[in-house]
Amino acid sequence: MGVIARFRAPDRAFVLGWAWASLVANTVIILTGGLVRLTGSGLGCPTWPRCTEDSFVPQGELGIHGIIEFGNRLLTYVLIAVAVATFVAVVRWAGSTPAMRRLVLVMALGIPFQGVIGGITVLTNLNPWIVSLHLILSLGLVTASTVLVGWVRGEDRTRVPVSAHRLVVLAVVLMWVAVYLGTVVTGSGPHAGDADSPRNGLDPAAWSRLHALSVWALVLVTVLVVRAVWSTAARRAAIVLLAVELAQGAIGYVQYLTDLPVALVAAHLVGAAVLVAAATRLMAGVRSEAGARALA
Repeated sequence: MGVIARFRAPDRAFVLGWAWASLVANTVIILTGGLVRLTGSGLGCPTWPRCTEDSFVPQGELGIHGIIEFGNRLLTYVLIAVAVATFVAVVRWAGSTPAMRRLVLVMALGIPFQGVIGGITVLTNLNPWIVSLHLILSLGLVTASTVLVGWVRGEDRTRVPVSAHRLVVLAVVLMWVAVYLGTVVTGSGPHAGDADSPRNGLDPAAWSRLHALSVWALVLVTVLVVRAVWSTAARRAAIVLLAVELAQGAIGYVQYLTDLPVALVAAHLVGAAVLVAAATRLMAGVRSEAGARALA
């Protein structure tokens, strides 16, 4: 009854808890989805929406791979429950705005849509381009969840010079370029999710170098961002983003030099979610002085 009563009139702390739950849940499923692929369990359930032609649950002959893949599918329902609870909490909260309500609606609809994309990856024998899309969409939900956390917290947007705002926008664009190139590299590498699944046919070494160049460009621009916003309240968010980039880059180099061990690849996946969240937090927390004057 206590939970129901709070849904009737939730306070900011209650809504913020669900916003954080959405962010954490969307990050966790990126990790578990990665572990499905890294353990070779991508086709542990060889069809969709059933696990097999005759059953929604894995049968004994599918072994541990079937259990791992089916467990990841079950987490989708946990995400749906969290998304629905977040939607209800925001809609019922007196402090919500139309933009906030639209955002949580998109988030709630995004989870089952992601489930469909996941089903398509299975039906296409883990096509690497569809797998990449699956990850990018999950990271999009991480972005939305991060924005929601900031909105519920009522964080003010810091006014920064036009040049600094442009650098922030460029950093976010480069972040997405680096993340996407990372998925292309993954699609050319050894962790296909199943021994018989296709690779994208690209040269892993060449695309790894291109990915590394995009990361170095991102780091350079972020250094310029830190310098540009140093005297503003956005300094902390910019420093956090730079620190995440350096940590993620270090993991990337080590995993490449050590032939992509499972633990480091999994850490790199989680790092991608943290990187997207950090970049989103910075972007959502600043606005151009020119734009602020126009609104005044």
